Amino acid sequence: QVQLVDSGGGLVQPGGSLRLSCAASGMVFSINAMGWYRQAPGKQRELVASITKGGITDYLDSVKGRFTISRDNAKNTVYLQMNSLKPEDTAVYYCNAQTILQRNYWGQGTQVTVSS
Repeated sequence: QVQLVDSGGGLVQPGGSLRLSCAASGMVFSINAMGWYRQAPGKQRELVASITKGGITDYLDSVKGRFTISRDNAKNTVYLQMNSLKPEDTAVYYCNAQTILQRNYWGQGTQVTVSS
């Protein structure tokens, strides 16, 4: 089992920045990729950014150049630095961990609201 605790959301004005954190515990040695998903009201959950254990990253097209995902393997923590935030980035953001056996674990979610 893997437990994830995500944090760092909040209310920010358009153009502002936030950094999300996700701390993993439990069977962390089994984690391969980690990532951040988001779900806005009335929309499906979508993958925003992911990073493998080896550091390979991937991003949703609409956040490329604005968001950066990083991973501290020593602290079992993944971060999402979000810059130049837009109202359309408003959503609940969920941390995800996928193990080498393809099992998925989720954080509890953290609300990000971009509004003036």
